[in-house]
Amino acid sequence: MTDLLLKNVKVVTPDQDEPMDADIAIEDGRIVRIEPGLSTAGEVIDGGGRLAFPGVVDAHQHWGIYNPLPEDTGSESRAGAQGGVTTALTYMRTGQYYLNRGGSYAEFFPEVLSQAEGRAYIDYGFHLAPMSSGHIGELPDLVERFGVPSFKIFMFYGGHGLHGRSDDQRAFLMLPEGERYDYAHFEFVMRGVQAARERLPELADEISLSLHCETAEIMTAYTKLVEEAGDLSGLAAYSASRPPHSEGLAVFIASYLAHETGLANVNLLHLSSRKAMDAAVRMAATFPHIDFRREVTIGHLLADVDTASGIGGKVNPPIRPREDVEALWEYVLDGTVDWVVSDHACCRDELKFGEPRENVFLAKSGFGGAEYLLPGLVTEGRRRGLSYGRIAALTSWNPARRFGLRSKGTIAPGYDADICLVDPAHTWTVRAQDSESTQEYTPFEGFELTAKVTDTFVRGHHVLDAGKIVGPPVGRYLHRPA
Repeated sequence: MTDLLLKNVKVVTPDQDEPMDADIAIEDGRIVRIEPGLSTAGEVIDGGGRLAFPGVVDAHQHWGIYNPLPEDTGSESRAGAQGGVTTALTYMRTGQYYLNRGGSYAEFFPEVLSQAEGRAYIDYGFHLAPMSSGHIGELPDLVERFGVPSFKIFMFYGGHGLHGRSDDQRAFLMLPEGERYDYAHFEFVMRGVQAARERLPELADEISLSLHCETAEIMTAYTKLVEEAGDLSGLAAYSASRPPHSEGLAVFIASYLAHETGLANVNLLHLSSRKAMDAAVRMAATFPHIDFRREVTIGHLLADVDTASGIGGKVNPPIRPREDVEALWEYVLDGTVDWVVSDHACCRDELKFGEPRENVFLAKSGFGGAEYLLPGLVTEGRRRGLSYGRIAALTSWNPARRFGLRSKGTIAPGYDADICLVDPAHTWTVRAQDSESTQEYTPFEGFELTAKVTDTFVRGHHVLDAGKIVGPPVGRYLHRPA
């Protein structure tokens, strides 16, 4: 018997540009039928002609970076559901922040799973960062035992701080004595990821390495130049202190190292500028044997250094001037960008801002934004001619395929009933106070959006009903491939 029937919706799928009128029948958390005129003895929800998007697979979040992981898992997963997110892949590593401890992942990661269990309103998984040489040896075990096939390198960490310049990165990263987090380590991580792919050929397509591409030496030098000049302030100063060619250079280095090590699956994260994206395109042409994927965030697509609401918009890489925003949209529209994410990292006011409050270099990096991911992309994308199907691919299908989420990413029989209903004609104003996140501000404060997520379903569970979170947490940890 059908458990749930969503009637009178316009179904959006990544394989066709425009939606189709249909009903969606759901049994045991899976989609079983999609066609007009269905009937059932189970629960019926009338979609009122709204768009039914595949639940968003937000492949870049940071639960537990600034707040305790159990707390973030609850509040920030609720915020995600407000934006149509049904699956979050969140980054985790050893060192300061997160659990504030070092050691092996064999000991560290079970504690991560324990702290998150039973608290999420959406499904979730983790990407892990091999910070030490010992972690590299654990990669096959992380894939097979824990279901983590995706890993990350923060290219600037070895010589530049999370929030700006730093004098003691080794203490920040909690590295073993005698180890460095540098290009040599990045090479060995790549060799380790490729070795895991070769050891597990049946999973090789879903084992990948992601890179935060910025160059520490460039940023350290430019931070000094910007501060000494003193003619810039706020987000414009921060963008100039971490210039776009720092991103581009890091992309070149990462790409050549991938070529040298034979690593075929590389994800270039949150590319924020024309120069970074140009470098990514050039490297894909130079090394056609490497399957590069290119990511941008909704923050970098919606806000610029002048329109973002204050230095709460500080993030790495920085929010850029308007010309870079327009460049990113060119790459979204021509198909170069593979997926769009939130890079959600809840950072409360008391921690975010330094003293004096207006000094961007004293503020912490990162902010939340999963609530605005799908509404923002529909609002701005449709204005620029982006099809509904392409939006579904960018927010769901493409990241699901890359990261081993085999039952997610589209609305089709056999797939998880992860669905969000969107009213494409609902104009509303972003206010931080309306978010389920514990973050009290947003760089999107006052932005006008013209699409609203009204309902979110996670495996058929109604977690957002008429814009309000309902019911208990139903999210599950996803042992990938899932």
